[in-house]
Amino acid sequence: MIPPQLQRALRLPMLAAPMFLVSNPNFVVASCRAGIVGTFPSLNQRTSEGYEDWLKQIRSRLGGTVSFGVQFPIHRTNPRVEKDLAVTVEHKVPLLITSMGITREITDAVHSYGGLVFHDAISVRHARKALDANVDGIIAVCGGAGGHAGTYNPFAFLAELRPLVGPDRTLLLGGCIGDGYSMAGAIAAGADLVYVGTRMAATLESGAQEAHKKLIVDSDITDIVYSDDVAGVGGNWLKSTIPQTAIEAGTLALMDDVKRWRDIWSAGQGVGSIHDTPTVAELVERMAGEFEQAADILQRPNIKSRR
Repeated sequence: MIPPQLQRALRLPMLAAPMFLVSNPNFVVASCRAGIVGTFPSLNQRTSEGYEDWLKQIRSRLGGTVSFGVQFPIHRTNPRVEKDLAVTVEHKVPLLITSMGITREITDAVHSYGGLVFHDAISVRHARKALDANVDGIIAVCGGAGGHAGTYNPFAFLAELRPLVGPDRTLLLGGCIGDGYSMAGAIAAGADLVYVGTRMAATLESGAQEAHKKLIVDSDITDIVYSDDVAGVGGNWLKSTIPQTAIEAGTLALMDDVKRWRDIWSAGQGVGSIHDTPTVAELVERMAGEFEQAADILQRPNIKSRR
């Protein structure tokens, strides 16, 4: 199910994923104006006060009726959870995306003003815990996704999650969705919405460094490394941004001479299909055409179900 408060504004069944040091107000506003849900991590601002300032900027540019989202981890390593949640509730952020834990107190707080809570999950166990905490949707972060990611095949993960999520909550799929064809495949396989990160990072309004965008465009699947040494949890990273000494040693733990959060850039395995850096509006327009073409292919008589 796509919640009504999101469905009203959607041209495509798509969220622009919140990306560390990439998603910012310009990116969120461009995404929402193009007809998808724009999101950003609150931690892209160094303080809760800065986070609140971004919310004010986005609200002033979009107005009060457009849905957008914010993400932050619900974990002891995030000292800002309480303050950022208070800001989120005060400004009635339409969608909160949580990761690395979730509690009923969080969902109750957001539901108190009619907001939604979606939770990142890389396993069925994580999804069950989030559903028990009364989230409105589960984001299945599958193998190949940029940044923090799981390792499950998307078709297998969707098939296990769909009965658990049920018809009254939202199931999203993230991982290597970079065009309208893969989006259509995800919807056909059981997802309600898709979660698009790496493809969106290589857009004009993205806050990624120009060198990061160029590297995404120039890379292919062989340039991606999966490791839990960079951030403490499994994720996909651009190999060329990791010190060669760490790669040669066979352990990415040997990276004391770099600021991992700043110098090592994330990207998903779908980089090989990314060849340009359009505006967000141009990309959404292109993906909409591809999505329609995929839907048309599925309607061809020779591949229709013969039940």
